[in-house]
Amino acid sequence: MKLTVVGGGSTYTPELIDGFARLRDVLPVTELVLTDPATDRLDLIGPLSRRVFARLGHPGRITTTTDLDAAVDGADAVLLQLRVGGQAARLQDETWPLACGCVGQETTGAGGLAKALRTVPVVLDIADRVRRANPDAWIIDFTNPVGIVTRALLREGHKALGLCNVAIGLQRKFAALLEVDPSEVRLDHVGLNHLTWETAVHVDGEDVLPRLLAAHGDSIAADLRLPLHLLTTLGVIPSYYLRYFYAHDEVVREMRTKPSRAAEVARMEKELLALYADPALDEKPALLAERGGAYYSEAAVDLAAALLRDAGSRHQVVNTLNNGTLPFLPDDAVIEVPAAVTTKGAVPLPVAPVNPLFAGLMANVTAYEDLALEAALHGGRDRVFRALLAHPLIGQYEYADRLTDDLIAHNREHLTWA
Repeated sequence: MKLTVVGGGSTYTPELIDGFARLRDVLPVTELVLTDPATDRLDLIGPLSRRVFARLGHPGRITTTTDLDAAVDGADAVLLQLRVGGQAARLQDETWPLACGCVGQETTGAGGLAKALRTVPVVLDIADRVRRANPDAWIIDFTNPVGIVTRALLREGHKALGLCNVAIGLQRKFAALLEVDPSEVRLDHVGLNHLTWETAVHVDGEDVLPRLLAAHGDSIAADLRLPLHLLTTLGVIPSYYLRYFYAHDEVVREMRTKPSRAAEVARMEKELLALYADPALDEKPALLAERGGAYYSEAAVDLAAALLRDAGSRHQVVNTLNNGTLPFLPDDAVIEVPAAVTTKGAVPLPVAPVNPLFAGLMANVTAYEDLALEAALHGGRDRVFRALLAHPLIGQYEYADRLTDDLIAHNREHLTWA
């Protein structure tokens, strides 16, 4: 079994390697290829990855290459974890929207649109090359914004699913609080990528969400940086990305006075790369947990195992086509819900009726994603403007007009039409 990681030079990669090594019985990879245009990073992460495999007794072969076509040739699955423009572009995404009083974030609002415009054309080119090399290969997308990128892939007929670590992270947290094994916790997780709510938490067939909030609400609310009374009033546990919507102005004030997340990540990446250069290092360093992407490797292995050999978890949270699952959204919307995953793909499980408070926001953001994808595929200032105007965190024509010009100015080198 051959797997390819596009963006293999990411500082995330040792997390993924650790998962492949520890879960080799679930996903017996014989060849793992890391591909990235950054040879300096591959020269560090490739040897570290081989040392991790060796320490954990994995017999598979790890290779590195800058040749994308060679990397995907014969691959059974291709994992996408790339960042077009690197951390420098992320820093811009988090900065220039603040001048309008709008959140600057890499997946939400104007910054999220900028990332989508940079990313979608690149991902579709990669997917076309994967299809030419091996039409049966699965594409697993971890590249943000996952919902829009996955929708672009599916619109073009690619065998693709999107993956996010929010659900598995919450499952692990709730299991720890409840002192049960994570496999005993099943979430009613519903929404769009980075716009999700846990409407129930099942253990042994019982919804323990009310009990969870009563006993551990303060801890959960602190992690989400939202007030406990909001969670108890809503009766759900939102993802931490909902803070950009539920506390938008507070977040903007913080972003204007504190170092950006991009700056923090850039600092961590510098430290991580220095650690990766140590020839004695043969495990993922503790610092990697602060980089983000917790449990990404476990989710990725589980999904790949189900897609390639009907193994792994029976039900998984993925990003896939709606196809009537949420009746208030179009069939071709990409939703993030639990699904039954097999070698044939993902079939969303039935979802309980969604509260209008959540359904309305999902419908609004889905409309924005429609327009964002059109802008990413076809370009043009007017398309960018319409997408920004549709976003619920922008919505005013003066802001949308200014943000359109700022977005194009900061991303011109990545936009062939600009």
